[in-house]
Amino acid sequence: QVQLVESGGGLVQPGGSLRLSCTTSGSIFSIDVGGWYRQAPGKQRQLVALITPYGGTNYADSVKDRFTISRDNAKNTVFLQMNSLKPEDTAIYSCYAILDKSPYWGQGTQVTVSS
Repeated sequence: QVQLVESGGGLVQPGGSLRLSCTTSGSIFSIDVGGWYRQAPGKQRQLVALITPYGGTNYADSVKDRFTISRDNAKNTVFLQMNSLKPEDTAIYSCYAILDKSPYWGQGTQVTVSS
């Protein structure tokens, strides 16, 4: 069974940093487009960042200049480096990836920004 496995969430103070990782399990296919979405309580899920197979990136305006998405193709892993975190970044962050032309989602990891 193909799965996306996320790690790196947690509790951090405002202004702090976290790094999320997402890798595949049970798949022989490489991640094509990879990305991260988030959903805060009572709000719709929103795109945070996407990365193409060749490293092209796209970010939500609210995270530009603070978050960086990257990938390690050899390890079939996508990362999200989050700096200067704000309380409004608190949400469940879910990994997204296209594998063999099909979309997959991770189970989600909680990120809480609070003092």
